[in-house]
Amino acid sequence: MLDSATTQVIPRVPPPRRRRRRLPVLISILMTLLLLATVLVAVEPLRHPLPAPTVTRTLPASTVIPGKPPTVPWPQSGQAALYVEGVGSIGTSGGSEPLPIGSVAKVMTAYVILTEHPLDRGLHGPKLTDSAAQAAAYPSELARGESLIRVAAGAVFTERQALQAVLLPSANNMARILAAWDAGTIDAFVDKMNDTAAEFGMRDTRYTDPSGLSPATVSTAADQVILARKAMALPAFAEIVAQKKATLPVAGEVKNYNSLVGRDGVVGIKTGSTDEAGGCLSFAFVVTVGGRKITVVGAVLGQPGADTPVQLERVFRVTRSLIRTATSAIKLHPVVRAGDPVATVRGPLGAETTLQATKDLSVVGWPGLRVKLDTDIPAVPAELPAGAEQGRVSAVAGGGKPVTTPLQSGVRLESPSTWDRIRRHR
Repeated sequence: MLDSATTQVIPRVPPPRRRRRRLPVLISILMTLLLLATVLVAVEPLRHPLPAPTVTRTLPASTVIPGKPPTVPWPQSGQAALYVEGVGSIGTSGGSEPLPIGSVAKVMTAYVILTEHPLDRGLHGPKLTDSAAQAAAYPSELARGESLIRVAAGAVFTERQALQAVLLPSANNMARILAAWDAGTIDAFVDKMNDTAAEFGMRDTRYTDPSGLSPATVSTAADQVILARKAMALPAFAEIVAQKKATLPVAGEVKNYNSLVGRDGVVGIKTGSTDEAGGCLSFAFVVTVGGRKITVVGAVLGQPGADTPVQLERVFRVTRSLIRTATSAIKLHPVVRAGDPVATVRGPLGAETTLQATKDLSVVGWPGLRVKLDTDIPAVPAELPAGAEQGRVSAVAGGGKPVTTPLQSGVRLESPSTWDRIRRHR
């Protein structure tokens, strides 16, 4: 039996510690970090705004109306010029040397009177009275072979009647009477005529009298077209020169020397003929193009002839040929067709559409005339529905005014999706 005092106590040994598995934890951490990095990389392109769509114009800067340019039958002598309102010059002939213009000078006389004393359509305006001296001059003026109307001391003319006398039967004496009535003296009135010519840029024009009788009153066909356009813009002037006849005090019924008025669309404006000037004519006619009335203004100077009837017949013959040619040549020409692509729009990730003309864009002109083309396209949004209006295209024929038509998108332009943005970035 063992003695309790001698009992041996055996110490307890703790069990060995188990090693923790660290590798799976590390792998988990790394995977988390990798996922986070992937997310950050994927989100990075979304942090920056997309660039705006770019627009590339595909329309040329200009084009030429196709076809053979018109062969204009310019006169063999003298000068001529043609101008189409809203388009520009068809051309000129005969150079730019100043020539006597005869009674075509009265266009400036009438223009100055009407700007100093404006008249509305149909109104007669203020009155002027023939003086005894003006009436007494009539016999000597007639003896010189001048173009006149009968006047009498104390006869009263309205402004309209006086202008009718100047512009229809081409009365030299009434041109002088009007000049003195307006400016006090004829010389002072002639100064006004020359000041107006300088204002209009008529550099090759010089007036020395209000009637054009003096051969020192000179101009060019191109300058007279400038003046004719200004004069025809005055309603009272255009109204008077379109008349075939008028009834005046003392003189009774008078006829318009311009026998072309009322034919072939001619609406005016003034004849002229002297030994030095030959046959001269400033004229205007109207053509209808695409439902629009287009005014053409021209001038022919220096047509030969032994006397006034021959001179005028020759200038009328030349003018009729010019009118026929211009009327045949001036048409409505499409320069951009409906559906024609005008520009290409590209989105930031390759999306693309076109901007197309919605309607035919047509200009008044003739074959060979250059037409300028332009676009006005505002900033294109990131998303643009198909058929959405976006900007305009314009065309200018010659030196005229622009005509325009809207542009619209072709296929739908869509903003790229989030996935497209991420995928394209990788």
